[in-house]
Amino acid sequence: MTPTLRPARTTDAGAVGAILSEFVDSTPWMPRIHTRAEDLSFAGRMIDKGWVTVAEAPQVLGFMARDDTEVNALYVAGSARGQGLGSQLIEAAKAASETLCLWTFQANTAAQQFYLRHGFREITRTDGAGNDEKLPDIRYRWERTPA
Repeated sequence: MTPTLRPARTTDAGAVGAILSEFVDSTPWMPRIHTRAEDLSFAGRMIDKGWVTVAEAPQVLGFMARDDTEVNALYVAGSARGQGLGSQLIEAAKAASETLCLWTFQANTAAQQFYLRHGFREITRTDGAGNDEKLPDIRYRWERTPA
C-alpha cells in the first residue's frame, strides 16, 4: 500500500471521526467521554482550522492534526496499523517544521515507542489532571538537528 497524503477536506470529517472513535472503542484503558457524534464534530472543527492531513489508499486510513508545531492528534485505522502510515504522517510533519511537540498517555506504550523511534524525547510527565480524560500523560518534543 502506498498511501497519498493530502490536506483533509470537509467531506473527510466522517472518516476522521470514525478513526478517532474506533481507537477509543478498541482501547480498554481509554474512557469514552464524548459521543461518536462529538468525535465527528471535533474532526470537522480540526479540518475547518486546516490542521488535518489524511493518508488515503484509496480511502482515508489515518490522519494527523497539527497546529503549527503542536501535534494534536495522530491516529491510524486499526486495519491499517503497522503498515507505515503513522510514520509517513509524522515524517511529513517533521519535514515541514523545525520542532514538534505532542502529548500521549502513559498507558499508550505503543505510541511512546513510536515517538521515541522517530526521534522525540520526553520532556515531562503529569498525573492527567490537565487533560479531559484525567489520564496520566507524557509531553514529547522533537527538534531538527543541524546538518
